Amino acid sequence: MKLAIDGMGGDNAPKAIVEGVLLALEDFPNIEIQLYGNQLQLQPFLKEHNRLQVIHCEEVVEAEDDPARAVRRKKDSSMTRILEAVTDGSADACLSAGNTGALMAGGLFKVGRIEGVARPALATTLPTIDGKGFLMLDLGANADAKPENLLQYAIMGYIYAKKVRGIDNPRVGLLNIGTEDKKGNDLTKQAFTLLKEESNINFIGNVEARDLLDSVADVVVTDGFTGNMVLKSIEGTAGSMMAMLKEAFMASTKTKIGAVLMKSELKKLKGKLDYSEHGGAALFGLKAPVIKAHGSSNARAVYSAIRQASIMVEHNVTGIITETIAQNPEQ
Repeated sequence: MKLAIDGMGGDNAPKAIVEGVLLALEDFPNIEIQLYGNQLQLQPFLKEHNRLQVIHCEEVVEAEDDPARAVRRKKDSSMTRILEAVTDGSADACLSAGNTGALMAGGLFKVGRIEGVARPALATTLPTIDGKGFLMLDLGANADAKPENLLQYAIMGYIYAKKVRGIDNPRVGLLNIGTEDKKGNDLTKQAFTLLKEESNINFIGNVEARDLLDSVADVVVTDGFTGNMVLKSIEGTAGSMMAMLKEAFMASTKTKIGAVLMKSELKKLKGKLDYSEHGGAALFGLKAPVIKAHGSSNARAVYSAIRQASIMVEHNVTGIITETIAQNPEQ
């Protein structure tokens, strides 16, 4: 399979991107990588590899660029070129750690939606206490949603969790303010009814935000506004918790000794909260896999995102979503 990678996107590009690419090529013999970017800037970090093709681009979509305008005007940018690669079929999937809005806009304008999908959703795997993680969508592709959108999110999330994450019969939960069937606003009440009637998923009912890290569900669906706030709350809480633990362990000689004795346990805890092990955020509902890696991705995170993209291609996730949506034209 061929993967198109934006070598210039993200806070740590191009070094982290190239290093992640080289790690992936070493571990995944079934992939070929097309690395797009400024060849002069990429060159210091590159190594010769027979499955790596570097494609020079003159432009870069910057973090501060207007999303839609950047994709339209910067036609020779690394981000625009990777999207065109999956559109014309020269690559099977693409990945960028750059401007999220531009990647989503480009995904819609260039790659296009699967027929029958009203609105694509941004989804990623978030950590849980048991280390298994859960998939959550939408995380911000659409601030507003209709009940039918949440049903499609659930179907796409279920397929991804089953095919990519290897969960036999993923539990799908609807994020709500209570677990009772009648809880919530008009959106969640109507969505609950649709999800309960859907035979293609394993719907377990409403779930609350406080239970998400306890592995209450394998897939959690919500509107993009709510999902984005929950995502940032989890990220902020995890970061604050690690900072407070570090401060507590550095408070005195006694606690510093304790930190040394607990080093392996603390490393495990940090690993459970590390986004880099889960890959990136996928834009579900597009005609080809488009992966958004975290803007601050290091080489390990890029490697994980490449692994995620390759598994999506290998298991034909986009094709299965297309077939499932086509079988349910009333959604």
